[in-house]
Amino acid sequence: MNKFQQLVRTADRTQQGRPWLAIPVATWKKFGDDQAGNLAALISYYAFASIFPLLLVFVTILDLVLSNNPAEVAKLKSSALSQYPVVGKDLLSNVHGLHQTGLALAIGLILTLLAARGVASAAQNALNSVWQVPFLRQPGFPWNQLRSLALVLVIGPGILATIVLSSLAGGTGHVISGVFAHILTVAISLLLNIGLFWLGFRIATAKEVATRDLRLSAILAAVAWQVLQVIGGYFVAHAVNSNSAYGVFGVVLGLLAWFYLQAQITLYVVELNVVRVRRLWPRSLNPPPLTDADLRSYELYAGAQQRSKEIEVITRPAAREEVPPAGTEQQAKQDAEQHSEQDARKGAEARPARAVPEPRAGHRHRQRRSSLRQYATRATHRLRRG
Repeated sequence: MNKFQQLVRTADRTQQGRPWLAIPVATWKKFGDDQAGNLAALISYYAFASIFPLLLVFVTILDLVLSNNPAEVAKLKSSALSQYPVVGKDLLSNVHGLHQTGLALAIGLILTLLAARGVASAAQNALNSVWQVPFLRQPGFPWNQLRSLALVLVIGPGILATIVLSSLAGGTGHVISGVFAHILTVAISLLLNIGLFWLGFRIATAKEVATRDLRLSAILAAVAWQVLQVIGGYFVAHAVNSNSAYGVFGVVLGLLAWFYLQAQITLYVVELNVVRVRRLWPRSLNPPPLTDADLRSYELYAGAQQRSKEIEVITRPAAREEVPPAGTEQQAKQDAEQHSEQDARKGAEARPARAVPEPRAGHRHRQRRSSLRQYATRATHRLRRG
């Protein structure tokens, strides 16, 4: 083990023994395991595509409700549209209400709301994925569509209301003055945000997740939303007052980046809440070995893929292979060769000797005759020499 691995092991033991370190590390690991960055990108894309239909509905309802008070309509439009974080005054000059009446207006509003359901569906998918709700127990058609429509109808107007209050608190509206008035505005907006996020999380998450378990994520998400709203309103008042081509192009990119940042922060606080509720900490930075929280997390990841009651998802740790210590492979090879040689010798000793067949009787007579002829021939040669 090199020095870097030793350093990682030491840091891993340190964070596992301290909850104030183990919980953020477990949240960070779960955010990566769930690929929550991709889920945040999907939410931000649909939010960018849905904001204009929602603003169209908002402006149309304002024109209908306050048709006899154009000054109040203009004031609300100026607060909610021109001071919307990063968007700037372009929305105020380009977003207009529907001018149809009767049935045509109703159909137009319904179709516009249906077009804005994309962000609600993306939010449902993200929250159920983060809470590891199995596909089998997630709301199906038509309940998922009704939940998306409820998110649009309930959360959309509430968010626009908090935007107005936050913009006023940030000093962009120049309507409320005084430190106490600003603190009061921020406090009211924060409380409204907490209620909206809690309600939104309840609508978007499957019923198997208890409502009380959503409380911490609603509070943290509301605080993060409030901070971004105030910063965004301040940025609008001081930096996005340009008519150049770059400024107009920056409005679009800025709005998309703001949605992505907000979606990421929201999913991070939800991941933190899941880790706390289901005790998915401490996690190992460099497994093996796996901690109990690692095993529980992987069981949840596998169980989230269950799509039918007839199929049961079972997880178990894989069998670990024994790795021989360094320097023993050559010795093991030599031992194997010696054993093979010994086995070969034992096999040779155990084999019975081949019996030599005895010569036949006729064969013995032929051998005697040939030996007598050879003796007579040798005797004849000796006589001739002598």
